[in-house]
Amino acid sequence: MAVGNLLRSLGGGSAGGRRTRVISADDTERRLQVLDDYEQTGISWIWATDADGHLIYFSPSASESLDGDLDELLDRPLPDIFEIDPHNADRSDRPINFQLKARNKITDLAVKLVSASHESEASERWWSLSGHPKFSEGGKFLGYRGSAKDITTAYRRAREDSRLAEYDSLTGLANRHRMNRKLESTLAGFRAAKRACALLMLDLDKFKQVNDTMGHQAGDDLLRQVADRLKSIVGEKAEIGRLGGDEFQVMLPDLDDRGTLGDLADKIIQMLSSPYQIEGKRAIIGASVGISIAPYDGVEADEVIHAADLALYAAKNSGRGTYRFYSADLRDVEQERQVLLDDLREALAVGQLQMHYQPVVRTSDNRVVAFEALMRWEHPERGNVPPMSFIPVAEETDLINRMGEWALQQACKDALKWPENVRIAVNVSAKQFVNKGFPAIVTRVLADTGIAPDRLELELTETVFMGDTETTTATFKTLKALGVRLALDDFGTGYSSLSYLRNAPFDKIKVDKSFVDTCTQKDENSAKIITAIIGLSDALGMDVTVEGVEAFDQFNLVCAKGAKYIQGWIYSKARPQSEVLEKIASGGFAIEPSGPDTYRPERRSVFRRIGVIHEDHRYDAVMRDLSQTGSRIEGLVGVPIGAGLVLDLGGGQLVVSTVRRSEGAMIGVEFETPLVSDGAGGLVTRNRVSPYALASAGMPLAALPPGNYPSTLLGGDKDSKPQFMQVQVHRG
Repeated sequence: MAVGNLLRSLGGGSAGGRRTRVISADDTERRLQVLDDYEQTGISWIWATDADGHLIYFSPSASESLDGDLDELLDRPLPDIFEIDPHNADRSDRPINFQLKARNKITDLAVKLVSASHESEASERWWSLSGHPKFSEGGKFLGYRGSAKDITTAYRRAREDSRLAEYDSLTGLANRHRMNRKLESTLAGFRAAKRACALLMLDLDKFKQVNDTMGHQAGDDLLRQVADRLKSIVGEKAEIGRLGGDEFQVMLPDLDDRGTLGDLADKIIQMLSSPYQIEGKRAIIGASVGISIAPYDGVEADEVIHAADLALYAAKNSGRGTYRFYSADLRDVEQERQVLLDDLREALAVGQLQMHYQPVVRTSDNRVVAFEALMRWEHPERGNVPPMSFIPVAEETDLINRMGEWALQQACKDALKWPENVRIAVNVSAKQFVNKGFPAIVTRVLADTGIAPDRLELELTETVFMGDTETTTATFKTLKALGVRLALDDFGTGYSSLSYLRNAPFDKIKVDKSFVDTCTQKDENSAKIITAIIGLSDALGMDVTVEGVEAFDQFNLVCAKGAKYIQGWIYSKARPQSEVLEKIASGGFAIEPSGPDTYRPERRSVFRRIGVIHEDHRYDAVMRDLSQTGSRIEGLVGVPIGAGLVLDLGGGQLVVSTVRRSEGAMIGVEFETPLVSDGAGGLVTRNRVSPYALASAGMPLAALPPGNYPSTLLGGDKDSKPQFMQVQVHRG
């Protein structure tokens, strides 16, 4: 009985009652009522278009989700009302217009309502569209019939989840997953279009120290500021990512000019090395950059990333705070570094290291007032190893502290054999300086040698300020109490030199050689900077030494600007103690300036086998020296002055040159386009021969081989005969 009552309460009972409840296909009025009731629920709405794709019907109740009058949407083309999210659409998705014209079935397509009132992301409305094309009995297309529902809340949540999966939550930059995917897709597209793409790998120097001394919250704040600075430097032209920790990556499509990339890397390093304000305190870090370029350094994403990683590693090992381009010789850099470190330990133990001394001369009477101690290493097999190669390796370990103590002891011991009014200047690395035991080492050296404290001058660079501020301040105070002098080296090359002068008790400023190199060039501001530095030092009661003066045009200019002390080749290169003592024994401690009338860009002595291309012939020769603007080449006889040559330096580097001097088998050439720095003291061409050009000439599409490129790339007369004689050249 209870069951029957329940059925009747639900409208159940007899078969006749059932027929009354059921809405038949012919009951148009009741069917429309159900449809109206459904549309009012807001679960979804009904829409329809005509054959031209214009919206002819949309459920009236949808107006509440439209933030506007429904009539404004009717009779408009559907593609003008909705659009697919260009940032999150799957690659297989097509624009709505394409799908409508193809008369495809539409299933749960996420679209954004196009409206002037939805300008911000927070006001956007997202809908899910489904629909079927409708045809007449004769097969004529009549339009679409479908359903729609508001998925704004769910879509925003899904998009945020997707964003979190592809973006770094701390900085808002792309994460490693997104950067890898972006690089893969970019390189895949660029291969077909034969386009280039540069990749910069960045690593922050001294970041761990900020984390350890100021806390992780301060470290997070610092990373956010780094991200902001990167965005301000590269802007919209690049994709920037944080790979994790203090590693960042910058992808620059359609850029392969190594001059431009080097300038950009320099700017990034300078900007990221400028002080940060965190919780009312100042934090200072540095940055190193590795650069690779597709397709020259690889055509696949993993190849380009690996190349940039190797370049970054090399930049960090060359002293940090610099950039490095990838080159094939970096592949064994880790193994080479370990061998060099082992040899350096042995060199210190067996006495291979020596100190050489370069004089600092007073310009008024050419008297020597000081010597700077410079470390030299003559390896039994490698020969002379430059400091820029072995000092950074030592700084990676505690070996720098042992080497620094030895250098300090040896320099002070040697200085005791000079006149008492001549000082000794010793370079101190940042790692030495922040060692809490450093003041004790200086105290012990003064006691052991008996040298007067004011004869010892410690040369520091701005990198000493990247450490713990309290430790740095305490060390300065202790050293000044000992009576030693302090000099700020490489002045003007950093961002915050003025603040260092205000806070640190320096006795001397040293003008960096980079300003002297360009001080006589008309389009440079170097002369004005030198004037300003000299004026500043005078106002602060500090001495100033101008470094790197080599020619009389530089000498006359800096003297006219007020330079009282000069250190450079125009007076003397660094000499061993034996030669210094010979000079003293001869009774003279004055040096007359001697050098060329005008400064020429530095030529590096090299022994490098290259190709020389003339017309369609390629000769083998040896490069004997190299500067930004020219080179001396040996191995060809009969080359006339004025001849046009192409130098094949390998790795895709072709340099158009003109012969300016020719004598026997030696020629001097001038480059049509100056070379640029590789960030590590070397020189490279701005641009290279693209592997795509090589592929079109019959060579495989891959990272470039060492050299010897097809003559089809170089033009020339196919029927010409060799015009020059090639001779064998040996090292020596």
